[in-house]
Amino acid sequence: MAEANLDPVFQIQRVYLKDMSLEQPNSPAILLDPEQPSVDIQLGVETSPVADGLFEVTVTATVHTKINDKTVFLVEAKQAGIFEVRNVEADQLGSILGIACPQIVYPYLRGNVADVIQRGGFPPVHLAEINFQAMFLQQQADAAAQADAAAQAAPQIIV
Repeated sequence: MAEANLDPVFQIQRVYLKDMSLEQPNSPAILLDPEQPSVDIQLGVETSPVADGLFEVTVTATVHTKINDKTVFLVEAKQAGIFEVRNVEADQLGSILGIACPQIVYPYLRGNVADVIQRGGFPPVHLAEINFQAMFLQQQADAAAQADAAAQAAPQIIV
């Protein structure tokens, strides 16, 4: 009788650009403004199962530059990867999907964001390196704090 292979499996199936948009709603007038724009960058990570042992991990970046209250440009990008992860403990699965997978996808996202901004006629905005482990641990701490707050706010029935 053949024994089932229970060795841990972690493989990249595919990395792809899922969504990308560039908006310049105040061009061309805003391009003549000599003031330096402010830059706001937001990042997020989403994970969803695709099939048994296959997961899609999406890293999202939003880059919004403004001069005063007028948008210079807005870039929204989603870079995703499909990963095969099998035969790992549940606590390890969360770490793999929340840390290892985003670290693989993120460099592609950085390059695509810089490229689309430059193709839009602006100097490229290079997204900083991200410590996905710290980000993952902070998200876990936030979720635990919300669960504690919800448990404390729940009405108690005294008999």
